[in-house]
Amino acid sequence: MENRIAFLRNSTILRFSFWVLFLISSVSARFVIEKAQITVLGPQELKAKHETAVFANSGIFEYGMAVIQYVAYPENGTSGCQPFEGYNPFKPMRYYRPSILLLDGGECPFYLKVWHAQLARASAVLVIEQSDELLLTMDFPPKESKEVDEYKDKIEIPSALIKKPLVDRLKEALKNKDGYVLVEIKWIESLPQPDSRVQCEFWTNINDACGYHCDEQMNFVKTFKDDAQILERGGYTLFTPHYTTGFCPKAFIESDQCKSQCINNGRYCTPDPEVNFGEGYEGKDVVLENLRQLCVHRVAKESNRSWVWWDYVTDFHISCSMKEKRYSKDCAEDVVKSLGLPIEKIKECTGDPEADVVNEILNTEQNLQVGQGSRHDVTFLHTLFVNNVQYQGKWERTAVLKAICFGFEETTEPSICLSDDVQINECLEWNGGCWQDINANITACKPYLNFLTGSFKGRLCQCPTVDDIPYKGDGFTCEASGPARCLINNNGGCWSETRNGITFSACTESIDIGCECPVGFSGDGFKCEDVDECKEHNVCRCDGCTCENTWGSYGCSCKGNLLYTREQNLCIEKSGSISGQFLVSVFMTVILGAGIAGYIFYKYRFRSYVDSKIMCDKASNLTSITMKFDLKLNLYDRAQYKGSNLEEGTSSKSILENKEETCSAN
Repeated sequence: MENRIAFLRNSTILRFSFWVLFLISSVSARFVIEKAQITVLGPQELKAKHETAVFANSGIFEYGMAVIQYVAYPENGTSGCQPFEGYNPFKPMRYYRPSILLLDGGECPFYLKVWHAQLARASAVLVIEQSDELLLTMDFPPKESKEVDEYKDKIEIPSALIKKPLVDRLKEALKNKDGYVLVEIKWIESLPQPDSRVQCEFWTNINDACGYHCDEQMNFVKTFKDDAQILERGGYTLFTPHYTTGFCPKAFIESDQCKSQCINNGRYCTPDPEVNFGEGYEGKDVVLENLRQLCVHRVAKESNRSWVWWDYVTDFHISCSMKEKRYSKDCAEDVVKSLGLPIEKIKECTGDPEADVVNEILNTEQNLQVGQGSRHDVTFLHTLFVNNVQYQGKWERTAVLKAICFGFEETTEPSICLSDDVQINECLEWNGGCWQDINANITACKPYLNFLTGSFKGRLCQCPTVDDIPYKGDGFTCEASGPARCLINNNGGCWSETRNGITFSACTESIDIGCECPVGFSGDGFKCEDVDECKEHNVCRCDGCTCENTWGSYGCSCKGNLLYTREQNLCIEKSGSISGQFLVSVFMTVILGAGIAGYIFYKYRFRSYVDSKIMCDKASNLTSITMKFDLKLNLYDRAQYKGSNLEEGTSSKSILENKEETCSAN
């Protein structure tokens, strides 16, 4: 619990100021658990959304974004109290992104675990809550040792507490040899986005002598001032400063301790800033300055210059520092005058601190300290609420600005939210948790860009298509598919090796995706080793055979005059093989002779028949002509053939008829 209520750890304050109810109102305190959504994406049986995580007030939280990584649970040092060995000991095999580290609770401070996880290059930390008590938002302890100083300011990864029932299921899945757990941690719904104006409440306590928290607070105010004033001047934010106070019980109102730490008869108190009642400044000095700063904001707001509050706070810290013994009313009023604010109105607003009356402004502040609606009590200093939700993360200018910018309704963000140091292209940060091949410069991460404003609103993990080669998968794991995959990315990422001019490859066209060792090799396709067929006695099993293993194959020698055949895994006689060759030669000779004979038949007999057929067709055509001119032809024939060997009375018709008979015979 000491991490959660760190401001009570100082024994001196407990001894002298136990009766000052610091940061607590007179009503019962209420605490709303800060949650973020954790979704288990795999394996299938664990897929579900969980809201059991509470994020610590450290690290950088990417509001509006998400972290998608594999979960790793250390084999040794599961508490994370000692540094892990190695540069990146929890990197998932075959993937280049870091892991979300799961650590056991207890044994050492929460933030020491986170620091060791960051050194091991984890992207986030889930710490197991061992007890059954309610989860609480973790606050960083005050700087009390060199150990805390060493790692606090350097923590950049987010962290969370999760309940044991969920953890038991995750651990069980990770026990399997090929087991994995893929988790998504979202900040997308962590801030409401009601409209084009973001409401900001900054709870603080103007005290530069309280150590680390006070220094961190003032450094933030100085670095964030310019951005805050741009947002306020443009009407993009409604900013309100708040200050915490306690009160003194009636039984101790007349005590010296109460009078030195309270104003208005014990109604509004703050512990001694130096925890020393005998010297230095008193608690009531801090209460008065808190009240003055509230009045500066109120008076400046009345003249539409509410952003002047940032100037006053930073100027006061420089000019009226406690450490330099200049923390006084006179110094404060000089700063008020330098900013052109009406000093009389400021005095009227603060009222009389010695009067036994209720101060309207401080009374309102005490009431607002109590949680309202979804907002819990203000218990930590300093605290920022954005759209009524507590900011979680580092007190650093860019981190806070990102959170505020995410509070705007989409497309209404001011230009300051579109600057390079605010915009987040998740694909440039650990590749958005998506699959990537660094060697081939291929990624499944696609930034989601709002084209109306040019702002990044997340990313999509989708397997790409490169040079007409499609990659298949869920976006977190992708593999090239199709025959062409073997031409890219070093043989499609599969095993390949060449020896003595012979190359074997595990990337084949026989399968659409993945790798498969070729015949003669064994392995998973990413690594293949030669199979010794001789030792396995699956080949060359004939009597008297001699087996010799070769790379990717084998050789088998038979005894005597025998020849080995791989297909039958047998030895046969070589003579039988020669006889077979002779029979084949005889058969081919017969076929060749038949072909030649056919050609001769065609050339002489068949062609003669065709020629005679043509002559007969011509004779038939002449018959019809002869019938019409028979008489003339007959007379002509007698004159022509007189004295020849033809008998008298023989006509052309008879000659033709004889010719037809000859054609018919043919």
